[in-house]
Amino acid sequence: MSDPAITSLADLNRLRSAPQLSSRERTDLKSELIAEMRHFAWFTVGVMAPSSTDALTCLRDLELAMGWAPMKCEDETRIDSGVFLKANQSTGCIRIRAEAGLGEGFLISGQQAESQQLSPQSAPTWGPLPLDLFRN
Repeated sequence: MSDPAITSLADLNRLRSAPQLSSRERTDLKSELIAEMRHFAWFTVGVMAPSSTDALTCLRDLELAMGWAPMKCEDETRIDSGVFLKANQSTGCIRIRAEAGLGEGFLISGQQAESQQLSPQSAPTWGPLPLDLFRN
């Protein structure tokens, strides 16, 4: 991987922003993420981006790639500075707020583990991942 210390999703947890990844690294991390996501019924997504447009594009790319129904944004106000987007797949709700000083990337948390071996308290958060990880 570009950063020798990043070989799996778990290695991203220590980062504040998504790392630059090669094509191969992107493929490997995306495959690992999709495999891990299979253990959960639904997800919450947090996106740290330079604008609301960038944040929504990241979320829409993820929704499309995963075959999710589009979630609804509660406030369509455009923000052209740093933002944090929070999306809850269970409620179908998206909220975006201006937030300065964040890193860049998206975080995704598995909810409602489908295996009895995974307790609700062990719901993992993966990321930060590149905003364009699921862009075609």
